[in-house]
Amino acid sequence: MQAKCSRWRAALLFAVVFVGVGASAALGTIDKPARAASSPLPYPQALRPQVEFWIKIFSAYSEYQVVIHDAVYLDKVYAVLDFRPLLKKHSEAKVRKLKAKRTRQELKKIRAALHKLHKHGAKGRTLSSRERKIRALLKDVKGRHKFRTAAAKGRLRAQSGIRERFQESLRLSGRYLPRMEKIFRQKGLPVVLTRLPLIESSFNINAYSKVGAAGIWQFMPATGRLFLKINHVVDERLDPLIATRAAADLLKSNYERLQTWPLAVTAYNHGPSGMARAVRKVGTRDIATIIRRYKSRTFGFASRNFYAELLAAIEVEKNSAKYFGPLKRDPLLWYDEVDLQHFVSLENLARAANTSTERLLALNPSFRRLVRNGKLHVPRGHRLRIPAGARKDFTRRYAALSPKAKADQQVAAFDFHRVRSGQTLGVIARRYGTSVRALQRLNGLRSAHLIRVGQRLRVPLKGKRRRVARAASPDGTHIVRRGESLGKIAQRYKTTVAALQQLNGIKNAALIPVGKKLRVSANAPGKAKVRYVKHRVRPGQTLGSIARRYGTKVSTLKRLNGVKNDKRLQIGQVLRIPTG
Repeated sequence: MQAKCSRWRAALLFAVVFVGVGASAALGTIDKPARAASSPLPYPQALRPQVEFWIKIFSAYSEYQVVIHDAVYLDKVYAVLDFRPLLKKHSEAKVRKLKAKRTRQELKKIRAALHKLHKHGAKGRTLSSRERKIRALLKDVKGRHKFRTAAAKGRLRAQSGIRERFQESLRLSGRYLPRMEKIFRQKGLPVVLTRLPLIESSFNINAYSKVGAAGIWQFMPATGRLFLKINHVVDERLDPLIATRAAADLLKSNYERLQTWPLAVTAYNHGPSGMARAVRKVGTRDIATIIRRYKSRTFGFASRNFYAELLAAIEVEKNSAKYFGPLKRDPLLWYDEVDLQHFVSLENLARAANTSTERLLALNPSFRRLVRNGKLHVPRGHRLRIPAGARKDFTRRYAALSPKAKADQQVAAFDFHRVRSGQTLGVIARRYGTSVRALQRLNGLRSAHLIRVGQRLRVPLKGKRRRVARAASPDGTHIVRRGESLGKIAQRYKTTVAALQQLNGIKNAALIPVGKKLRVSANAPGKAKVRYVKHRVRPGQTLGSIARRYGTKVSTLKRLNGVKNDKRLQIGQVLRIPTG
């Protein structure tokens, strides 16, 4: 049986190397505390095993190598599985499948060995070679049930190397790091914090996680909206520099609340409230003690290792020549910036900049799909990046665009539908001649089953329906029909809900009866069309101070923005402000 197993392994060219790494062993060491004094980030001695583990994952182990290790004692490595020889005979896809399968098998064998050591004790004469190596590896771990504990779910773990990906991330970082460092200096933050994208996204500007985090800083939608603009036109999480400013603000806020950088950095992954709770429960701000003693269902492996990963990434980057040899980074991206005064298509902007739409998108990665495919225009007020040195010619060509190419308002790419009792996303999709998937994408719905009665959904317009502006009746009125909302009517006549409310004395926009005659004409006697601007709430601002700034009333702002409690404004919240 053993001979057959040996032949099977040889046929797969599959190497299993058992390694017992003590606390003093390392493949590339991080700065000692004396040298680390020059760094603004503390380096606790208790985190040394974790940091050295991640240094190896980043710099030594290939993506086709798997390290099987203990999730608490990261210096306890049971095995390193090397799948690189298989690449000589198999495709990468085939090797990845073999990698997943053989890793599961190896985990099962190691878990069985741990259970055997727990059940039968550690008698050397009855142990296999594998079991003796595991016994020696855990010799300094105390506890009567240490082998059973080490075999528990979540404790025995497999980690692939990312040497290739880390090396690529260092190359990509050259496009943005100098400007990112400048932003952090201006905000008074440690510059080395700009290396967080090395572990968050590998500087992939298109990075999306399974849970919806996006961009090089991996902002979740809810957190991102506190600092960034995220809608169907732009997602500023995808712009490395705009997102860097937001990340700096978030890290600064974490530090002001938690008072240490190890906690502030860990809070970037685990959340500031979670880390504040950890401090209260453990009774210390020492990150190593919290990692060792704090128990929480949500404080898992990723959160416990987040700060150590950052220290390791800083070390590997600082000594990249040692780990990767000569490394050439991409040059810094250079560009000019212009502020747009109209709604203009991406194609016309590329023509004015004398470049391709692909190049313009590379400089402006925050544009969403509807802008990229031309269904929506780049919005007025957007600061557009254009190729360096093109500002003068762009200004001339932009001025020469036809009046039709420079609109005063956004084109209509979709209509609205308010969900009624009994309706499903499938029913709504069939009604509008679209697909469930398209509705999910257009409305940011993670599940097709989670819609509620009264919810307002975007639905795509087809063909001539994109021409939503229609003339009012001769007397400038519109009769409300079944299924119409004030928003739909406002869009149809190229006006706003606020304008219709003011024109018709409507207090509640949701209560318009079928058959009601509405005045919709912009030239209606005695009434003026209401226009508005957008204002992003800044720290320290209240609804009263914003109202005074724009010469309006708090009650008007509350009604226009659906604000019930004027004391619960959020930093980064966008308000509509009436003008004129």
